[in-house]
Amino acid sequence: MCRAPRSAIPLIALAAWFVVTLAAAQAPAITPPGSPELTRDQMRQFLLTSKVIKSRDIGKGVTRPVRLTLTDGTLTHDGAFQSIDETSRFENLRGTGGVGVEFNLVDAYRYNLAAELLAVALGLEDMIPVHVERRWNGRVGALSWWVETLMDEAERLKKGVQPPKPDDWNRQMYRMRVFAALVRDTDRNLGNVLITPNWRIVMIDFTRAFRIQPLLGDRKDLPRCDRALFARMQGLTAESIKQMVKDRLTPHEIDAVLKRRDLLVAHFQQLALDKGEAAIFY
Repeated sequence: MCRAPRSAIPLIALAAWFVVTLAAAQAPAITPPGSPELTRDQMRQFLLTSKVIKSRDIGKGVTRPVRLTLTDGTLTHDGAFQSIDETSRFENLRGTGGVGVEFNLVDAYRYNLAAELLAVALGLEDMIPVHVERRWNGRVGALSWWVETLMDEAERLKKGVQPPKPDDWNRQMYRMRVFAALVRDTDRNLGNVLITPNWRIVMIDFTRAFRIQPLLGDRKDLPRCDRALFARMQGLTAESIKQMVKDRLTPHEIDAVLKRRDLLVAHFQQLALDKGEAAIFY
């Protein structure tokens, strides 16, 4: 075997060090990995079976959600736990689509479960975390997959940060508004709209959704609609919703969803007649 002279070895080592150092300086910074690449079914199984090893208050929201850290021995990930299940004799909802006071208002974790199942059926699975029903600390509630977040919509507006792809952003916002109108979410505030590092909108906290009023709210917030979402909404039936949500919605709540669906369909069909389909559907 031929060996390099001893005097050449330091020069070779120095050259190698220089190449490695230069490559590292030119390479993009390595960011910590986000959520593992799991399917929704794998996330659901993890949330159902993993062990809770830590808990702390999130510090946001009137329902006082708790952030849990869970592990199955291989994967460690966080989840948000909400166990609220309350009914108020009346609640002042002025400014939420024409209802001043709502009687027998329900604020319940089960609506998170129903919202996720309905969103997935409508093709909006990228816009809502996986949820499961689980008991923790003596309470039963909805446990959702913790989403890596860049900021929420309230922070974005406060900081004046603009989305990198405005057209894509607007289309996500249109989908969210249509879904919020369909389920009549009376608490779709800016803090419940999360933004991921790749600028994907994620909707959380539906405990005040699924009101029984067949109302859409301000129709100016519904200028456009995704074609696939529109078609899937049209295909909803009382039986199909019942099969997907089980006992998480009452018959009256399911009926209200369908009545709002009919209003949404009529609204967008009229807009298409007035302005042309291309201006309304995308």
